[in-house]
Amino acid sequence: MATRTVCQVLQRRFASTVTAVRPSAAEAHSQRNAVFSREQARQRALYPRIEKIEVSMQGPGLDGTLLVMNKGMSTPLSCTRHLTEYHVTNSVLALVDGELWPLHQPLTHSCSLTLLTFKDSDPTSVNQAYWRSCAALLGQVLETAFKNDFTVELLSTPEVPVISGAFCCDVVLDPQLDAWTPSEESLRSLTRGALQLIHQDLAWEPLEVAPSVALEVFSHSRCKQEEVEQKAAQNPKGTVMLYRCGEYVLLSGGPLVARTGLCSQYEVTALHNLEQGSWGLHRRAQGLSLPLQLQAHHTVWRKLRQRAEKLVEVPRPKEVTPPSPVDSTSNQPVTTSA
Repeated sequence: MATRTVCQVLQRRFASTVTAVRPSAAEAHSQRNAVFSREQARQRALYPRIEKIEVSMQGPGLDGTLLVMNKGMSTPLSCTRHLTEYHVTNSVLALVDGELWPLHQPLTHSCSLTLLTFKDSDPTSVNQAYWRSCAALLGQVLETAFKNDFTVELLSTPEVPVISGAFCCDVVLDPQLDAWTPSEESLRSLTRGALQLIHQDLAWEPLEVAPSVALEVFSHSRCKQEEVEQKAAQNPKGTVMLYRCGEYVLLSGGPLVARTGLCSQYEVTALHNLEQGSWGLHRRAQGLSLPLQLQAHHTVWRKLRQRAEKLVEVPRPKEVTPPSPVDSTSNQPVTTSA
């Protein structure tokens, strides 16, 4: 345990020297994408030979359907292509042996597979994944919307239920923007950025990785490195889940839907100031969206939008603070604040 905590402190100290010379947003995103591609290729190379697995389909009209797929290569989305166009276009998420599973995540063993849609009798898991995906999209827009002159640090995305009325993305903008209050035109500009990604119908590619890989991906973000360690500690497998949307890599606390094109009506509604934190002025960006299969009349949308403008209150997360210096005179195991 002491060895592990010492390693964490050294990793953080190394990160602090790296972030002293912060790269541009484009350079940081390129580096994250390169590490993601390298790890993805390494994982795919673990299956050099084609081995077959049996996938037992479950769900309306599919019970008893057995597909023979490729181990470590085929995904739930691959399975939909052996069914109907409806399954290809409407599947959002999957259950693999009862476990929530992203559509683009390879299957590694024979299993039962249930495809989930927005119109299931109980869409709770799908709706929450959709809300999480909309927040991820908002984070991607925020991190790429500002000039290189301004830094943007995404904080841990709060998990809020759909009934809260808005999805949320917490962020710290450059101190030069602390006095900035976004106008309606600024919010519309952010909305246009999200709609561009939606129209591209980009896949959210999942990749489960060891913390060391995720730390390298986010080597220029102290805040994200802290989040990586927290999520790894909370996961019994000790791993974290990354996603890639286009060339943008993000950290997620849960499964995302298959692709950006599943979003339809989408609008950034507010950017609220919260409080000063360890990383600067915390702000909460909020938005509203409905999926492609569920549309709302413009009068209903207007009422939903008014609700989504109001600040969504969430339980305050445990504050993440920079690590304290190691006391070399202490014989106790080294620990760091979470």
